[in-house]
Amino acid sequence: MTADGIALVTGANRGLGRSTARALAARGMRLVVTHRGDAAGAEETARDVRAAGGTAAVMRLDLADPASFGAFTAELSGLLERWGASRLDVVVNNAGVGVFGPLEAVTAADFDTVFGTNVRGTFFLVQALVPMLAEGAHVINVSSSLTRHTSPGTSVYSASKAAVEAMSRTLAAELGPRGIRVNSIAPGPTATDFNGGAMRDDAALRDGLAGQTALGRVGEPEEIGDAIATLASEGLRWMTAQRVEVSGGVLL
Repeated sequence: MTADGIALVTGANRGLGRSTARALAARGMRLVVTHRGDAAGAEETARDVRAAGGTAAVMRLDLADPASFGAFTAELSGLLERWGASRLDVVVNNAGVGVFGPLEAVTAADFDTVFGTNVRGTFFLVQALVPMLAEGAHVINVSSSLTRHTSPGTSVYSASKAAVEAMSRTLAAELGPRGIRVNSIAPGPTATDFNGGAMRDDAALRDGLAGQTALGRVGEPEEIGDAIATLASEGLRWMTAQRVEVSGGVLL
């Protein structure tokens, strides 16, 4: 990551994506803020970046529709050209979906929705963006601490994130000859609006999860954003193919 470089963050209209965009902008990156349909939220993120003196643009991107990636990358190329650039320096694959429930309640449609976005969409977006990645660029795929520990009703979601981690290691090997690093970052319980904002708004749930962490609390979105920005920094330029957990020491 270099000052005035360009970072693309998927799902940056809220939660961890918004915090990540802010953290990268604070370190001098120009931001491409993507959203699936929440244009107002994405514009709010972009306004935050601009208010802090940064540069940001908003683009719509639906990870569940890889057929649209050609048009997306063409539009992205035009944006980069307007910015006097031709390459991306950082890509954060944050956008994802979660469908939670016990084994007997999960449908084939639920399974396809989760894997279609979290795995298929992430894979084919990276594929589409590879020609636009700078030498020495960094791809960061957001996973979950649930790939290490278990929680009832999360089997499909955690399996999709485990697939993302395995994919990240292989892509690190494939893209390494160009100096491109690929890592995954695994947040633990964090107070965002994910899954209906349960960890943010349900005090009893927060207290229960806090008691399972070494640090005695759930995380804040800014802490995940800062961790992602640090992972993207030149200080960790020798790190690739790694899973980095940022969970406050949950369920050790």
